Amino acid sequence: MNNKQLADFLDGFTCAEADYPFGPEALVYKVKGKMFAILAEREGREYVTVKVVPEDGEVLTAQFSDITPGYHTNKRHWVTIYYPGDVEDGLVEDLCERSYQLVVSKLPKAQRALLA
Repeated sequence: MNNKQLADFLDGFTCAEADYPFGPEALVYKVKGKMFAILAEREGREYVTVKVVPEDGEVLTAQFSDITPGYHTNKRHWVTIYYPGDVEDGLVEDLCERSYQLVVSKLPKAQRALLA
């Protein structure tokens, strides 16, 4: 897994938009203006930061050395996944999908209906 492959995967999400609101280093994915993934590089390693349910974040950070509390985000609601590492590509993609669904679930009903 690398950021280019993950960006190609995220581009397939309904109404997903990518831009660089924090500068050229961090590619941010949003749905209806709400962030669900941040792709960047730190200390020579690529990573993605995604939104999680706090309990899931605690379990993930305990199980995997390459999943840490969210870098430059709310450490309770976001996790950062470094790759390559001890997290399989399928799990990285699954966590991105869960992040997208979590953000969509918090959108107003009318916006959710447009995404269905």
